[in-house]
Amino acid sequence: MNLEQLRREIAMVPQESFLFADTIANNIRFGVPDARPEDIVAAAKLADAHDFILEQPDGYETVVGERGVTLSGGQRQRVTLAQAILMQPRAGVGDATSALDSLTEQRVMQSLEEHSAARPSL
Repeated sequence: MNLEQLRREIAMVPQESFLFADTIANNIRFGVPDARPEDIVAAAKLADAHDFILEQPDGYETVVGERGVTLSGGQRQRVTLAQAILMQPRAGVGDATSALDSLTEQRVMQSLEEHSAARPSL
């Protein structure tokens, strides 16, 4: 396995999420440029991001500012988590829930456990 292949097998969700000044959908599909819209929505649902995304002015097509400045820390982290989920990595690394309140963290962790029973969790 070369370095490029290895990088595709690992997703990282850092404590300080970074988003581009682009749409929420494009930020989620960052690691999978040809992702289908239904796959983006499925990843957002697993990351407990779908509902707040639909509340945005243009839903998934809402443009967030540089570094996702228009979203809260927890929202940015859930978009980044959806990005990692969409990549379907063999392993995940990071602090995927540090900016989430305890109820949201519980929902996200339960969702991830159900989804990734056969692979390492984020």
